[in-house]
Amino acid sequence: MSTPPAVLRVLRADYADKAHARALVDLLDAYALDPTGGGAPLGAHARANLVPGLAARPHAFSVLAFEGDEPAGLVNCFEGFSTFAGRPLVNIHDVFVAAGRRGRGIAEAMLALVEHIARERGACKLTLEVLSGNAGAKRLYARLGFGAYALDPALGDARFWQKPLSP
Repeated sequence: MSTPPAVLRVLRADYADKAHARALVDLLDAYALDPTGGGAPLGAHARANLVPGLAARPHAFSVLAFEGDEPAGLVNCFEGFSTFAGRPLVNIHDVFVAAGRRGRGIAEAMLALVEHIARERGACKLTLEVLSGNAGAKRLYARLGFGAYALDPALGDARFWQKPLSP
């Protein structure tokens, strides 16, 4: 006799809830350890300041997925502003599903809630970045309607660049 699968719960994280806070830190640490997250654990400062830092930003929100009582996935988002549309946008900053739980529709369920929240906020679009070699994520995002960003196809797709600033 097999054990029935745990019920999937997808919800907006409450940064004041200890279980949600622990899940956010643990899942983001697992993401950081994953090759798609750089392969190194979160530092002590990031672990200590992640949840208070998110809670201090009124335009931040997170979505968590639990299978039963076990954290299964997270999405961290930040509201920005589209100057061309004159409306808010929501940037999806982190998307992670725990190893061993992938391929079950968890990311899709979390992103559906993100889209719902974005629509409630009057957002004109969702944005995200994806590593060029992350074929599974790219397939998921394309299936959900995401695509490369270009204003003029002759100028090519927009690219995400960064410049690290020392503390």
